[in-house]
Amino acid sequence: MKKDIGLYIHMPFCKAKCYYCDFISYANKEKLIKEYVEALIKEMKHINLSKYSIQTVYVGGGTPSLIDNESIAKIMDNLRLFVAGNAEITIEINPGTANKEKLKKYKEIGINRLSIGLQSADNELLSEIGRIHKYEDFLNVYNEARNIGFRNINVDLMLGLPNQDLKKLEESVKEVITLSPEHISIYSLILEENTKLYDMVMNEELKLPDEAIERKMYWNVKKMLENEGYIHYEISNFAKEGYKSRHNSDCWEQKEYIGIGVSSHSYLNNKRYSNSESVEEYIKNINNNDFDKNITIHEEQTKEDKQKEYMILGLRKINGVNITKFKNKFGENPIFLYRQELNKLVQEELIEIYDNNIKLTDKGLDLANVVWEEFI
Repeated sequence: MKKDIGLYIHMPFCKAKCYYCDFISYANKEKLIKEYVEALIKEMKHINLSKYSIQTVYVGGGTPSLIDNESIAKIMDNLRLFVAGNAEITIEINPGTANKEKLKKYKEIGINRLSIGLQSADNELLSEIGRIHKYEDFLNVYNEARNIGFRNINVDLMLGLPNQDLKKLEESVKEVITLSPEHISIYSLILEENTKLYDMVMNEELKLPDEAIERKMYWNVKKMLENEGYIHYEISNFAKEGYKSRHNSDCWEQKEYIGIGVSSHSYLNNKRYSNSESVEEYIKNINNNDFDKNITIHEEQTKEDKQKEYMILGLRKINGVNITKFKNKFGENPIFLYRQELNKLVQEELIEIYDNNIKLTDKGLDLANVVWEEFI
């Protein structure tokens, strides 16, 4: 019997690097795209995907929509035999690199979910964080996608951006709500070292909202989206009924997945490992059939490691960790196993235990990192 799996494919190429981004992505390396795609396909064949039934595919980046249609189609052609008939197949899109022709091709080759990085409907803010598109570009791409027939679209927004206030954020959220996408992700800006935005903030060229305002932004957005019928199912994610991200949800349920491409991470047979972060090194090793040279193993999990991780991942979800599921998976009761940690967190009003679930309280949503630390 084939093992169910999720598949992540990393496209590390960008037209320009967003100022806040610390993901493994590179601008001005488009000349390597063709060679990189050939290496991806060789890696897929080396892994022997015929052993698996791929339930979800997620093409992320970087900027996958920068890649030419022929290359994306080639990747999908090499996956087709191994992908389940009802699989969720997502591709990330930057409105500055997508067009009608690309969207039509995505639909034609079986991609059935789009994740569009808007971040803000305010053009001034978009410019300040180094996005290559304007709100009008997003609208054009979104409407084209609807016209072509996409019926499962996520829109990414960010809060806590430089010079963003409550009014600007609420205006962006209202604009997106009007379009009625099936899924909305709203991420708090995390200021990472070694990014252009970090330097700009440190040099006082830009100023971030203070923590109290940032938290108010989060709760205002949560209320706005829930009032429109969106289900808040994970700290940063909201969906209409039936449209939760299956790929991400499987990750939060500690299900297995394989990563293909530069810097992609895998979780398979109790091991967490990743590929080389250098495009050139990745291609060279694959062309030399040194596949293992690309791989770094980060963790070989014991049962105890898996249990703790399951708690951390589960407490990302709004419904939290299901006690019965934990018992079925590990043969132990988390209430007893983590009685000290849970008692402390309950006393601090960061979690609550009811209706067979261990979940974050409203206070816990604001202090989720403090909760997760108890299980590290």
